[in-house]
Amino acid sequence: MSRPTVEPPSHVRGLAEKRAEARARRDYAQADVLRERIEEEGWLVRDTPAGFELVPKPAFRVWPTVAALPQHEPSGTAGGHERPGTAVGTEQAVSAQTLWDGGLATSRLEEPVDVGGTAHATESSRRVTVALLVDGWPSDLRRCVDALVAHTDARILALDLGDIDGAGTVLHELAERHPGRIDAWHVAETPHWRGGSAGWGVARTKLLRMDDADVHVVMETSTILDGDALTPLVEALAGDVVAAGWRGVDPDPDGRSWHDAGPGEVRALLGYLFAVRRDRALAAGGFPGKARYYRNADLEFFLTLPGRKVVPATALPVHAERHRGYADVDPAYRDRESRRTYDRVLRLLRTA
Repeated sequence: MSRPTVEPPSHVRGLAEKRAEARARRDYAQADVLRERIEEEGWLVRDTPAGFELVPKPAFRVWPTVAALPQHEPSGTAGGHERPGTAVGTEQAVSAQTLWDGGLATSRLEEPVDVGGTAHATESSRRVTVALLVDGWPSDLRRCVDALVAHTDARILALDLGDIDGAGTVLHELAERHPGRIDAWHVAETPHWRGGSAGWGVARTKLLRMDDADVHVVMETSTILDGDALTPLVEALAGDVVAAGWRGVDPDPDGRSWHDAGPGEVRALLGYLFAVRRDRALAAGGFPGKARYYRNADLEFFLTLPGRKVVPATALPVHAERHRGYADVDPAYRDRESRRTYDRVLRLLRTA
């Protein structure tokens, strides 16, 4: 449900119009000055395909775009992303952001833990991060995070795109309720499915690069844990297994469609819930940058990720609720973007 609309004062709208004019003539320095003045008045300006929109400034730091976010910070630093009342201008942040080379990161996944003479690693011996992409549906986010906190010890890294329907505000509240457990980041850029410029693949790759854990868990906020479903996935990452997930699929013989598969080795895992070796995912280039919408992007990702993918033999304590990212999105948009990604999936299958 949408929040009540609050109209900005006329002088704030005037500043936003001047900023739009500055951007049109590529005077980005002046645009940043005007953005700061707008924020001093208690508002955020968001660029949209139709021009701009003004929204009240929340009580947490908002970065302008996904690209402006830092990609990695040393363990133990908060990054300042929850400092209230601050923001970074788009043009300045993009030029000033520090890039982190994921190839320099060292993984502890190859270090076995000897338990009774066998190579064995548990969730507690491997750093695990659950990465959540927050693009609306705040009630789903609450249920998802509450279950993660109740059933696991994993760190939660969440990226809020545009505070859609107050989901970013809920994320901020959850992060304050669980200090040190939830890393919450917020951007003004809205998701592509809502007419914004933040694509699923780019946002997911940013989460991957912001992470410093051994195991990166991709999870939808519509997926709810009924118990510890993470430890079996992490334990499955042994030998040449690069990813383990809740549900797997294999391509049909015709090479054009897919069917449910598993347990055991599969060609791809579905994005409801899966764990991947972070270093391997980074080495493969992350998630598909051309995927602006989530659907079929999991297939594209796994077709380009070398190594074995498996579904554990033991049923996981997890269930999926209404997938609003599919059911509540404009059908025309959903079908168009799904087909766009699936065309690339078919090309990958043909060349495999």
